[in-house]
Amino acid sequence: MVDLEKIKSQNTGLVLKKDIEVPEVKDVYVAAVREYNEEFRTDEWNVYLINDSTRELELVLIVSEGSDKKKKTSVMRHRLERLPAKNFARIEYVQDEVLALDNEFKISYFMGNQMLDKVFKFPKNSIRESALKEIPIIPKKGILAK
Repeated sequence: MVDLEKIKSQNTGLVLKKDIEVPEVKDVYVAAVREYNEEFRTDEWNVYLINDSTRELELVLIVSEGSDKKKKTSVMRHRLERLPAKNFARIEYVQDEVLALDNEFKISYFMGNQMLDKVFKFPKNSIRESALKEIPIIPKKGILAK
């Protein structure tokens, strides 16, 4: 029979879920930006990852998808080796049909020897021209994901 009180009083070296420190993502954003495409001569929405921190992001993994109760897009996966400090990178083009869905971008990356991750969300119909405003780093107006 196991004596739980005895085990609790011993230093077992076990790491419990409550002991794990999950760092907060700061100064990293996902934004939708309306841009003119010269090749196709049309306006389109592009999604960007913005690193407004003073440190480089390494091995950035991005998983994106859109969905609602009836529809679901394909899952898209992207990878960036590095995203320098105070910089941004285009993740993907978003078709107008997908704007009526909830769009989610799961971002995981290393900053130094620490792994961070966050899920950024654009609720359905939140990506629209009337919602454009100033965003960090990118010299264009856009919409920040929540």
